[in-house]
Formats: sequence, structure tokens, C-alpha cells
Amino acid sequence: MITIATDFGTPYPAAMKGVLLQRTDARLVDVAHDFPRQDVRAAAFWLREVLPYFPPATHLVVVDPGVGTDRDTLVLRADEHVLVGPDNGVLVPPARRLAGTTELEAYGIDERAVSHDGRSGPASNTFHGRDVFAPAAAAVHGTSRDSLESVAALEATTSYVDLELPSAAVESDESRAAGDVLAIDDFGNVVTNVPGDFLEGRSRLVANGEVVPVGETFASVSIGTRLATVGSHGYVELDVNQGRGDDAFGLDTGDRVILEGDEREE
Repeated sequence: MITIATDFGTPYPAAMKGVLLQRTDARLVDVAHDFPRQDVRAAAFWLREVLPYFPPATHLVVVDPGVGTDRDTLVLRADEHVLVGPDNGVLVPPARRLAGTTELEAYGIDERAVSHDGRSGPASNTFHGRDVFAPAAAAVHGTSRDSLESVAALEATTSYVDLELPSAAVESDESRAAGDVLAIDDFGNVVTNVPGDFLEGRSRLVANGEVVPVGETFASVSIGTRLATVGSHGYVELDVNQGRGDDAFGLDTGDRVILEGDEREE
């Protein structure tokens, strides 16, 4: 299996699939092609949350605001998975979640050796998803756990762009948490990095100066009402029942969120 995740929309991923199908008989599975454009951190978050649900696979990831520059191509082994994409940090959080460790097996790749058209370099400086990363994913697909080093285009490395998703700062008495918006989903739900247990025992909190109820489900408040809840990723979300939390709270990816809670109920 080769999974494919990009911020390309359509039709660009189709060209990547064409390259893969010329070179492999892999089953191709789309993860997403609507990640926030050029937002490496948001893509890394979603991949960290989604890829662990897949069986062993090669994961091709292209969120690449530095396309055509001197940034490298990176291959990471994470347990039985292999991730391929730009060396800009996007692969690191999901790879660490898959590997269960911060120490990763990393390889650089000779872009000229895998260029899909056989020329001395990529055919385009603006579409490395087709010309570099898809051929690279095809080159490593199907290699056994111990045989990545046998792929001629790869060279082991310990130097790559690291990316750690930010952690929230929770005060020792758990009365206040300062966090960030990690992502906003298509429903407008605002996913913060504040651990969900911050809401435990609370019926309301103050989010960026505004009082909101705490609910276990969206339907715990009336339609159109804001609430704080614990999302499926285990973090505090700021949402609206059948509405958009990002609009109601005036928040975007990367924004700061301050949560303050009353004493917990017994």
C-alpha cells in the first residue's frame, strides 16, 4: 500500500498516481488532498492522528512550500512504515507516533536518481510531488524492514528538519491553560493542544475571555450554541453545535488560546 497526502486539491494528485502506477503495482490510498495550503504544522498534526490507523505502508506526503529550493527529500522509517516527502518537518511528528520513539531512521535521497523522466534533474521546479516524491515512494515501496539501505538512491543521515508540535502550558493547580490552535477541521471545530482532562469535572470555562459551557457531546447544548468539549484526538476543542467554532470564537490555525476554569465539581 502507498498512501498519498497533499495540499494540492485536484487534479495534481492524479499525475502522482500515474507515476506510481507506472512503477509499482501498489494499492494507492488517498489520505487527504485538502490540507491547509502550505501549512506544514497542520498537516503534520493530521498525519500524526490518522496514519497510525493504517497497516504497514509507504506514506507519500507532499506539503511543500519550499518546492524548487535546496530543501532535501527525506525518507523516514517508522517501525513497519516508511514516510517519503520534503525535508521540512512534516514527516517527523507522524513518524515518531508510528515508531513510538523520538529516534528515527532517516535517509536522504538523490533526486536525480529517481526523477521520473530519467533526465539529470526533475522535470519541473514547481511539481516535485510528481517528479521527485512519487518516484522516490515507488523506489522504496515494498522494501523489507532491513533493506532500505540497499536502495541505491538512499543515503543514511542524521540531519533533517525537526518539528515538534507545541504543547500547552497548564498551571500546576490546573486553573489555567495556555495553548495553541493545532488545526481546524471541515466542520469548523477548533482543535487546541490543551489536554482533554483540563475539562474534567467542569461545567464551564472561560475561553479567551468568554464564558462557554463544557459538554461531553455537541448535543449537550442547543443548536447554534458554543461549547468546549474533548474531541476524538483527546484535546480540548472549541466548537458550535451544528455550527462553526472557528467563526464563533474568531480563531484560526496557530492562534493562541487561554482557557481558565472554575474549581472542579465533585
